[in-house]
Amino acid sequence: MPAKTLRDWTPSLEAGDAPIYERLLAALRADIETGALAAGARLPPQRDLAHRLGLGLGTVTRAYVEAEKAGLVEAHVGRGSFVRGGAAGKPVRTTDGGLINLSQNIAPGGPAEGRLGDTLTRLRRRGDLLDCLGYAPPAGLEAQRRAGAAWLERSGGLVGADWTRLVCTAGAQQALALAFGAVARWGDTVLCEASTFYGVKALAQHMGYGLKGLAMDAQGLRPDVLDEAAATGAFRAVAIQPTLQNPTGRIMSTGRRAQIVAVARKHDLMIIEDDIYAVYAPDAPPPFAVLAPERTFHVSGVSKSLAPGLRTGFLIVPPGDALDRVLRTVRALSYAPPNFGGLIATQWIEDGAADTIVAEILTEMTARLSLAREILGDAIETPMSASAPHVWLPMSDLDAERLAGRALRGGVEVTPPSAPVVTPGLTTGVRVCLGATQDREALERGLRIVATAVADVDERSRAVI
Repeated sequence: MPAKTLRDWTPSLEAGDAPIYERLLAALRADIETGALAAGARLPPQRDLAHRLGLGLGTVTRAYVEAEKAGLVEAHVGRGSFVRGGAAGKPVRTTDGGLINLSQNIAPGGPAEGRLGDTLTRLRRRGDLLDCLGYAPPAGLEAQRRAGAAWLERSGGLVGADWTRLVCTAGAQQALALAFGAVARWGDTVLCEASTFYGVKALAQHMGYGLKGLAMDAQGLRPDVLDEAAATGAFRAVAIQPTLQNPTGRIMSTGRRAQIVAVARKHDLMIIEDDIYAVYAPDAPPPFAVLAPERTFHVSGVSKSLAPGLRTGFLIVPPGDALDRVLRTVRALSYAPPNFGGLIATQWIEDGAADTIVAEILTEMTARLSLAREILGDAIETPMSASAPHVWLPMSDLDAERLAGRALRGGVEVTPPSAPVVTPGLTTGVRVCLGATQDREALERGLRIVATAVADVDERSRAVI
């Protein structure tokens, strides 16, 4: 088969659940291995290929960068990317061992890691240790449900949290899935912010729900827009992140939350409240589950605040028959929640280690946020908490793709700009996460690369104007 040229190479992407950049990388690898792309062939410019395939520029850039790291291609500034000699090539390693991760919103691991050994010793002395070898009830073991309710009350402002309406889950993502399943059916459309947590988008796509993204302002979802939208269709629910909204980091005031509650009651909307970041904003107003307990599914957990590997989430359901509906779904899909992650979380909550871990994480995140503000300056939207785990760089979708691509070529991975967008053109920009790097030195290197990318994008935009 003759080698494909710059003009006519259009890869065929296989269907599947893998990220698009991985499928593009697989197509590139396959064409190199079959000889469809010969050694020395020049790949299309990233922007041209993105337009041809209908993909975001950042997606194509990510595939090209990964191809270079895998030894499939080599890039030359000003000339382009070329297929290396040989079918497979050799892996190319960056000097720091890989990309600097500013895309993943997790807490620094040190505080939890330093206590794990002692915690495992303590677990051996627990009277309920062997209970965790059996199936838990669908809502979880009582000790873990009680601990979860206590944790939500003291770390998330959920005053009066009722453990009898709490369901333990395999992470907050499963809690979201259970909440969506309790209020929506296949084909229903759920209201949400114009840009929201990517897990909500993935869940909706997988479960056959539609999402209608609504305009936001400096406090998040606008109640007037919610009122107008709810009046025009048969909507059952609205999904909201009121505290440190993902991706923007905005926090709703008490007054804004009251307005949202009034609209929800007016149109009989259920509220799915994702409050996973409440621990990073101790002074945030009370959650919707306090303001409107009769219609709020409250989602939280410890993955973002203690350790992601615990996969321990919590779902507080409204009074009534919602608990039965949720538990039927648990039985059908997983039969029971996992026990051992919840056991570690329970031990930490009961003996106070969770409070100490969080205090140390908040101190570290305060320092990291100060570093981000110093390096990125006015490029970021003013953070609404001194220990916010991510910052938001508002800009057009095109500039956001350019920034993400430049950062990636510099060795830094930020959240793909298109990942949170539900309704294009309303709330666009780049989320930069501050907790995933091993230390502040790596974070500083990454932030400086992002700052350079911001300056490059600004210069290009001024040139176009």
